[in-house]
Amino acid sequence: CNIYASMNVNRLHQLLKGVFKYHTLEWMVDFLEDIYDAEKTLGLIDERFFALPRFSDICQFGDKLTGVKQWTGSKYKDMLKVCLAALAPLLKGHPNHLKLLKSVTDFILIVGYHSHTETTLRYLQDALHSISRNIHLFLPYRHNQSISKIPKIHSLFDYVECIKEMGSPDNSDTEVSKAIHENLFKDGYRTSNKVGYILQMLRWETR
Repeated sequence: CNIYASMNVNRLHQLLKGVFKYHTLEWMVDFLEDIYDAEKTLGLIDERFFALPRFSDICQFGDKLTGVKQWTGSKYKDMLKVCLAALAPLLKGHPNHLKLLKSVTDFILIVGYHSHTETTLRYLQDALHSISRNIHLFLPYRHNQSISKIPKIHSLFDYVECIKEMGSPDNSDTEVSKAIHENLFKDGYRTSNKVGYILQMLRWETR
């Protein structure tokens, strides 16, 4: 019995928080600070997101996107939808960096499909190959000049096989339990008087 065969990929922590937020976006900001004045870069990014036109199912981030201290999984997904359109003008003249950003967003969005076919898995492989070809561009922003030992980057290569064996990752994504945590615990605690709150939460939940 191989217990590791029961482990599945995690889109929320591996892709949205890991590959997208803490790696790709942070590296992209570092790269933009090399192009533009470091003090102006965050302001330029805020301006680009603020300039996005209003549209159905598109989140409006306001003019202080980079000042947000705490992000939720839904906010990561909202940013993922528009980051390519927002940052593309700032990456003018740097097509390979833009390709890398596009490949990362393509990969994460396709992984989020509720069902997959051989065609969608081929799209994932194409995006993964593009990431592999261009990720070396961010080596200068790694303190050890290496990307090979980043677990969340390495996990990208497991997604296609995991989808083939276990189905769409949204069946086991921790985002589901996060949402339940919000509804079952946080909302219940807010309705209590904060004194002896456990019994009050239980009563609230059984209503």
